[in-house]
Amino acid sequence: MAGILKIVAQRLALGLITLFVVSIIIFVAVNLLPGDFAEAILGQGATPESVAAIREELGLDRPPVVRYLEWLGNAVRGDLGTPMSQALFSAYSGSNAGSGIGTVMEQIAPRFRNTVYLAGLSAAIAVPISITLGILTALYRNSAFDRAMNIFTLSSISSPEFFLAYILILFLAVLNPILPSLSNVNAEMSFWSSERFVKTLLPALTLTLVVTAHMMRMTRAAIINLLASPYIEMARLKGMSPMRVIVKHALPNALAPIINVVALNLAYLITGVVVVEVVFVYPGIGQLFVDSVKIRDIPVVQACCLIFAAAYILLNLTADIMSIISNPRLRHPK
Repeated sequence: MAGILKIVAQRLALGLITLFVVSIIIFVAVNLLPGDFAEAILGQGATPESVAAIREELGLDRPPVVRYLEWLGNAVRGDLGTPMSQALFSAYSGSNAGSGIGTVMEQIAPRFRNTVYLAGLSAAIAVPISITLGILTALYRNSAFDRAMNIFTLSSISSPEFFLAYILILFLAVLNPILPSLSNVNAEMSFWSSERFVKTLLPALTLTLVVTAHMMRMTRAAIINLLASPYIEMARLKGMSPMRVIVKHALPNALAPIINVVALNLAYLITGVVVVEVVFVYPGIGQLFVDSVKIRDIPVVQACCLIFAAAYILLNLTADIMSIISNPRLRHPK
């Protein structure tokens, strides 16, 4: 037990170091974006004097190192800053009231909740289907069913998300109006309401098509890799059915790579939803990220990137830790 705790502590420390390095990359990359918030908000009426005044008011004229350290310190305390439009309004009005914008955290919280719902629904559909198809294709490997599943899943994973989204819209919303083409989710809908489920189902199906192939093929490969093992041969000699051999003996020993690929794909569902949310106008953090990039709202863009990075690193750490726990050999490397 102490060995597992030591490994977990080491992984968490590496995760924090990775997140620190990623925060530097995010800050530098965001500040290298072309365009200027002051010029964007002033429009055609921008003059060098007015632009300089707004930059000074928002602190954009300070050295980048000072701004990074201030942003990082506030982020550690849970303060992701204030949107530039809100900060500008407060500076000229002397009050936070009346803008209706709020802090970055207040903007992101409901959007992140929507994104987590979309990712959770996609995972609830994709994971059981992927593992089931992986078991069946391993059981009937090299058959017509195996080849058909490989062709279908490889076609889906090779297609861009927006293309799959438009195909689903065409068949499930236009030609056969079963599901709405736009995900008009709002705060008034309950988290578990059927209305939210229906309006989120089409983008969830799009993400399912994207991630199913990888999980299915990894499950298939992990199981087939074990079928030549001596204990599998012994189970067959005892007269066990092929399905029981796979489910009872091969699958438990193939959990480490399967858990790893499932966790990695869950990380993708959190961080890779930007295109899908834009296509379906889904009010998630990906849509907020795109809108903020358009107007060069640096605090919101940095916060979205940091949340994406933290979610990806956390889920990768979870995959690593779960793989170690499920496979004793990884806890005692030679």
